[in-house]
Amino acid sequence: MRILVIGSGGREHALVRALSTDDVHAAPGNPGIAALAQTHPEVAPAPDQILGLARKLSPDLVVIGPEAPLVAGAADALREAGLACFGPDAGAAMIEGSKSFAKQVMAEAGIPTAASFTCRTEAEADQALAAFGPPYVVKDDALAAGKGVLVTADPEAARAHARACGTVVIEEFLDGPEVSLFAVTDGVTAVPLLPAQDFKRARDGDQGPNTGGMGAYAPLPWAPPGLAGQAMASVIQPAVDAMRRRGAPYRGLLYAGLCLTRAGLRVVEFNARFGDPETQVVLDRLSTPLAPLLHAAATGDLAAVEPPQWRPGAAVVVVIAAEGYPDRPVKGDKIKIIEAERGGLTRPGDPDPPTGEAYILHAGTATDAAGDLVSAGGRVLSVVGSGPDIAAARDRAYRLAATIGLRGGWYRRDIAARL
Repeated sequence: MRILVIGSGGREHALVRALSTDDVHAAPGNPGIAALAQTHPEVAPAPDQILGLARKLSPDLVVIGPEAPLVAGAADALREAGLACFGPDAGAAMIEGSKSFAKQVMAEAGIPTAASFTCRTEAEADQALAAFGPPYVVKDDALAAGKGVLVTADPEAARAHARACGTVVIEEFLDGPEVSLFAVTDGVTAVPLLPAQDFKRARDGDQGPNTGGMGAYAPLPWAPPGLAGQAMASVIQPAVDAMRRRGAPYRGLLYAGLCLTRAGLRVVEFNARFGDPETQVVLDRLSTPLAPLLHAAATGDLAAVEPPQWRPGAAVVVVIAAEGYPDRPVKGDKIKIIEAERGGLTRPGDPDPPTGEAYILHAGTATDAAGDLVSAGGRVLSVVGSGPDIAAARDRAYRLAATIGLRGGWYRRDIAARL
């Protein structure tokens, strides 16, 4: 199967790694992806350029990684051209593109979530903040690369964030552990993947600003039995059914951010694509081929495919970020990686080595004029460790992370430390 993967981050490197037994192309890709697939760095992740490359390559499947091209209509353009695409059309991708739209879908479908107000003026925001009280939860209504949410006890900081965003969703604070659940769907049938937990705050102890994600692990030994099944019944399937009733069938990856509160499961957010960095650990545990699953979702035949199976053991990913991330990441610093650790030794479906393994996935990287590997984004590398349990996987990830050289580079030291 010829597959075209759109994107250039750690999520896309993980996808390419899981698909690498096929004929894989990536656009624009990155230096790490280039070791596994033919990259097309000249192609920007915009609908017209994606369509142009897809017409040239005639892939059997296009997998769109980032949210921006989905919201911009890349999947619509590909399907109109008769190409199989894993990713929702623009109308369905609004479930991530607009927080207020997502809240409308949840209300219509009876999906449990936080009470909220959509605010378009300062006066409306002030009223909503007063209604809920601290801690205040203020979310940019539009796409914000994972950095549009502010949770604070400071009312002035909450007001300032609301003013900077324009339209915001202000909602009640949900207290409890959070879980990321991915579901593959063809618009009718939905299949869950392995639940994971990510770490959004920049610094140890869940301090500092929100980021795109500083680490993750899977599986979740503390999660209640049947969590995935409960979430599929009360969240994922109702959302898929609601989108189909709206005339915007959801085909692709539906990501539900869940909070396990004392009052029960609540939805924190929906995303329209694989999450980053959770994808890195979820796909590490996959023991069955990924391509047939994604192709079946893209072509409306998901019910005929065997559900995914998972390897025993655990995986942990630690994100190495550039100096200044998330506000003003420094680019162009040289990266030193031990040659033997540039890629994984196994592929999804292969058995783990007895003690596990560790490998590096590229995210914000590039090569400079001299051919040296340099930083080119805020989250530079994803370091994945696997092992028979979370402690072993964590140890492998941090041991490898400590060998990487990047001036000003940093990472959280407490990923998966407290379970």
